[in-house]
Amino acid sequence: MRTLGGPFDIDRIKELTIELDEKMLETDFWDDNEKAQGVLKQSKNLKKKISRFESLESDLEEAEFMIEVSEEEPSYLKDCAKLLEHIQERVEELRLETLLSGEYDHLNAILSIHAGSGGLDAQDWAEMIFRMYVKWCDASDYSYKILDLIRDTEAGIKTVTLSIEGDNAYGFLKSEKGVHRIVRISPFDSSGKRHTSFASVDVMPEIDDSIEIDINPSDLKVDTFRASGAGGQHVNTTDSAVRVTHLPTGVIVSCQSERSQINNRNTAMKMLMAKLIELKEQEQKERIEDLSGDYSQITWGSQIRSYVFHPYNMVKDHRTNEETGNIQSVMDGKIDLFINAYLRQKIVLE
Repeated sequence: MRTLGGPFDIDRIKELTIELDEKMLETDFWDDNEKAQGVLKQSKNLKKKISRFESLESDLEEAEFMIEVSEEEPSYLKDCAKLLEHIQERVEELRLETLLSGEYDHLNAILSIHAGSGGLDAQDWAEMIFRMYVKWCDASDYSYKILDLIRDTEAGIKTVTLSIEGDNAYGFLKSEKGVHRIVRISPFDSSGKRHTSFASVDVMPEIDDSIEIDINPSDLKVDTFRASGAGGQHVNTTDSAVRVTHLPTGVIVSCQSERSQINNRNTAMKMLMAKLIELKEQEQKERIEDLSGDYSQITWGSQIRSYVFHPYNMVKDHRTNEETGNIQSVMDGKIDLFINAYLRQKIVLE
C-alpha cells in the first residue's frame, strides 16, 4: 500500500502533519487569521488521509487473520471475501486520488450551472442538476455555499453558482464540466410530449491567496445591483451584489451571497481569476493579457452526458461510455461512477 505515492505518500504526509502541528504552536500563529485557518484546514485534510490509510492497514491485518483461522474454521472465508472486496474498493479510491496531481486539483471548486435551450424545461432541468450536486456534496462531506442564484418566476433557475469546499474538490468535479442533456416527458407540456433540454456546467478552481495574477484594472467593468436571493431585508435596500466583466474576453462573473458589497466584489474577483487561469491554460497562453474573444457562449452540440427518463431510464457519459439504468440514484447525487470512470480513462490516456 505504501507504493500508492502521490497524495498518499503516507510517510511524507505524517511528516507534514508534524510540521503543521509545530507551526500551530508558534506564538504568532493567529496574527494572520486567514492564513491560520488555511493551516488548520490543511492539517485536518492530512489527518483525514492518515486515518483512511491506517483504517485500511487495520482491515488488511484483520483479513490476514481471517485467512489464517479459516483453515480450521472455513466459515471465516465468506466474511473475509466481503472484507477484501470492501478493501479493494477503498484502495481503488485512493489510487484514483493519486491522479489528482494537477496544479489546482487540491483546491476548492466553483461550479456554475446555466439553463440552456428548452425554456421552462431547461430551467427546471438546471434546478434538478443543482440538487444533484448538492446531494453529492452532502454525501461526500463537502460543504457548499451559493454565490449567485437567479430563479425564474414561473419555474426552475436560470443560473446558479456554488463554492464547493473540500480536499480535491476541483480535482474531482472538473470532470463534470460540459453540457448535460435530459430527455423526458415535459411536466410543462399538457399534451404529454417528450422534450429534450440542456444545461451547461462550468467548473473552476477556487483560487487562494498563494496564487498571484495580474489583471489590468482598465480591462474590468464592475456593476453593482440589488441582490435577488435570500438574505434578509438588505436585498431590497442596498446594491450589495456585484457583477464583473472582463472586457477583452467577455467573461462575466457575479456574486450576491454576502451582505457586504466589498466581500461580494472580492469573491467575484476570485471567480474571474479562476476563469482566466483556466482559459489561459486552454489557449496555452503565457499571459492573461494575451486572451481575447467572447467566452460567454455555450455550445449545445457537445454534451458530455445524457439523462434519459423516457422511453427508458438511463444515464450515459459520452466520453467514457459509463452508464447506469438507476437514474434516480444519479439524481440523488450518486455520480462517483462517472467521476471515477473519467479518472480511470485518464490513466489509460496517460
